[in-house]
Amino acid sequence: MTNIFSGSKTIWQGAMALATAVLVLLCFPQTDTTHYNYEEGRPWNYAKLIAPFDIPVHPDSATLNRMRDTLDARFVPVYRINQLLADSIARALPPGPQRASVATRLRRIYASGVVDADTRRRIADGSLRRVRILDKNILSEMSTAAFNSPVDIYRRLDSLAPDSAMRGYLAGALPTLLRPNIVFDSLESRRHYDYDYLKMTADRGVIQQGQTIIDKGAVLTPQDFTNLHTYESMVREQLRGTGTSDTLMVAGRALYVLLCLSMLAAYFHFFCPAVSDNPRAYMFVMLLVLVFFVLSALLERNVALGIYLVPVAVVAVLMQVFFDGRTAIVTTIVLTVLCAAIASFPLEYIFMESAASCAAVYSLREVSRRSQMLRASAFVAGVCLLAYPAVELMFNGSFEGWSWRMVIFMCCNAALVQLAYVLMFAAEKAFGFVSKITLVELADTSNPLLRRLSDECPGTFQHSMAVANLAADAARLIGADTMLVRAGAMYHDIGKLRNPAFFTENQHGVNPHDTLPPEQSARIITAHVTDGLRMADKAGLPSVVRDFIAQHHGRGLAKYFYILACKNAEAQGAGGAGDVDKTPFAYVGPNPRTRETSLLMMADSVEAASRSLSDYSAKSISMLVNRIIDSQIADGLHNESTISFRDVPVIKEAFIKRLKTMYHARVAYPPTAAQL
Repeated sequence: MTNIFSGSKTIWQGAMALATAVLVLLCFPQTDTTHYNYEEGRPWNYAKLIAPFDIPVHPDSATLNRMRDTLDARFVPVYRINQLLADSIARALPPGPQRASVATRLRRIYASGVVDADTRRRIADGSLRRVRILDKNILSEMSTAAFNSPVDIYRRLDSLAPDSAMRGYLAGALPTLLRPNIVFDSLESRRHYDYDYLKMTADRGVIQQGQTIIDKGAVLTPQDFTNLHTYESMVREQLRGTGTSDTLMVAGRALYVLLCLSMLAAYFHFFCPAVSDNPRAYMFVMLLVLVFFVLSALLERNVALGIYLVPVAVVAVLMQVFFDGRTAIVTTIVLTVLCAAIASFPLEYIFMESAASCAAVYSLREVSRRSQMLRASAFVAGVCLLAYPAVELMFNGSFEGWSWRMVIFMCCNAALVQLAYVLMFAAEKAFGFVSKITLVELADTSNPLLRRLSDECPGTFQHSMAVANLAADAARLIGADTMLVRAGAMYHDIGKLRNPAFFTENQHGVNPHDTLPPEQSARIITAHVTDGLRMADKAGLPSVVRDFIAQHHGRGLAKYFYILACKNAEAQGAGGAGDVDKTPFAYVGPNPRTRETSLLMMADSVEAASRSLSDYSAKSISMLVNRIIDSQIADGLHNESTISFRDVPVIKEAFIKRLKTMYHARVAYPPTAAQL
C-alpha cells in the first residue's frame, strides 16, 4: 500500500475524498422530495405537514372497500330483451294441428320473460331479485319473479299437453327452438356499475391551502393515509409540470457532500497529522463515513425513523480509541451533518447524535479495559433519553408528539455501541492500527514475552519497568501517547533475552566482556536490537511497538566499548579516536521518528546512567539528565523526530522529578537492642 500512495499527499487524499463523495452521492435517496415513511395506525413521525395548495379529499381505502361491497350487493344488472323472439319461434314451429295452440302459449310465456339456466338458478336462490331491462335505449327495472328458463317452458307445456300427440309434437319441435329473450349485457352492466361506483366515491371535500394535513405524532387514520398519498402524487405532478431540474438537485447534493468532506480533510491537515499523513488511516476514516452514511440512507428509506437505529457513536468510539477525542468528535459531527441531509428532522438528528457521540467520547477518555464499552453504552443511552424530551419540549412545547418507537430505537442505538469492540478488532487486522486497549493488554506483565523477560532477564525487566514509568510521566505532560510509550518501553529490550549475561543489569559479579575485544562486545550489545525485532515479529507485536525496539538507540554508538577501543588504540600507539572505525560500534537504527520513540530513547539512557550515580542529590540527578539529553540532541539523534524544543525542558523536569522520587534517601532507623 505504501507504493500505491507514494505520490503527492494532496493527490491521494483528494482521490480518496472524491471516491467517497461519489459513492455517497450514489447512495443518496432518489430525487424525491415527497417521500415519507408512514403506516396506517402509527404516529406521524415527521413535522406538522401544511397543505401548500388545495388537496381533494378522496375516500379512504376502508371506505372504498365498504362502498364496493355495498354496490356489489345492491347493483341491478342490465339485460337486453328481444320482443320479436316469440314470433320468430312461432313461425319456426313445424306444421301440424297443434301449431296454433303451441304458438299462442309460447307468446304468452315469452311475454313474462325467458332467461338462461344460470340466471334462472340465481333467481331461484334469491341472489337476483330484480334486473334492468334495456329495450330500444330505454332502461326499466323489473322483478324477476315471473322469469322462466327454456327448460321451464318445455316442462310447463308438456304438463299441460292433453294427449300423447301433443307431447310428441312438443318433443320434436321445442328443444331446438327455445332460447332466452332476456340476455345479460356485460358491457352495459359494467358501464352502469362504474358510473354508480364513481357517484358513491366522489370527493368528500377539500383540504385548503394552509390547512394542516397531519400533525406530528398524530396516529394515522385510513383517511389521513389516503390524504398523504394524494398529497405526494400532486407534488410529484407539480414538480414535473414546473420542470424542476433533477440535475440541479444532484449538483447541490454534490456540493454539500464535497464541502462536508473538505471540512474533515482540512481538520486532518491542520490538527491531526496522524490521519493526514497516513494513507491507511485516511482510507479508514473515509470508509467509516461511507459505511455509516449508507446504513443511514437504507434504514431511513425503508424504516420510519430508521436513521436513529444507526449507532453513529461507534464512529466516535473507534476514532477515540485509534486517534484522540478531538478527532473523534470532529469526525462524528461531520458525519452527522452529512446524514442530516437525508433525515426527517435534521436539527433534531444533529443535536441528538452529536450529544450521543460526545457522551461516548467522554466515557472513554481513558480507555484501559474493554469492559468500558458497557459504560459507554450506558452514557449514550442516558444522554439520548435526556436529549429526546429536550427537543420535544423545545419544538412542540408538550409531549403530544412523544414516540415510544423513538425511545426504543435510541436504546437499541446505545446497545449497538458494543459493535465497536468487533470493529476495533477488524480495523486492527485490516489497517494495522493498534488501539489503546490493545496497548494496555500488551503492557500487561502477564504477557508471555514479558513473563519470559522477567524470569530470564530480571534486571532488564526492572529496567524496562523503570523506563516505562519515566517515559509515561513525560508523555503525559507533553501530550504524547502515554499508553503507546509504556507498551514500547516494556518491549524495547526483549532482544537481550538471547544473551542476558552480557548486559550489566543481569550480571552477578562476572562480566563476560572482560575477555572479549571491544568490537566483539559491541556487536553483541548492538545485536539486541535486531534480535528484539526478530522476536517481535515471531510474537506478532504491532509495528508501532516494533518501532520502539528499532529506534530506542537510533544510529548511536555503544559508547562504552567505542571509548574502550579508542583507549586501546592509543595505548598500542595505533592512533587516537579518529582512527577507530565506528561501524562495529554503531546501532542499525533508524533514529527516532516520533515524539514517543524520542521519549523512550531519552528515558532509556537516563535510567541506565542513573544506576551508576554515587550521589543521588537533586543537583547530580539534574546534571545527569541534562547532560544525557543534551548530548543526544547534539549528536542529531532526534533530528528526524516530531518532538519540539519546547517539549525538551518539560521532559527533563519530569525525568528529574521521577528519579528524585525513585532514589530519595530513607530515614535511618535507630539500632535495636539485639543489634547493639
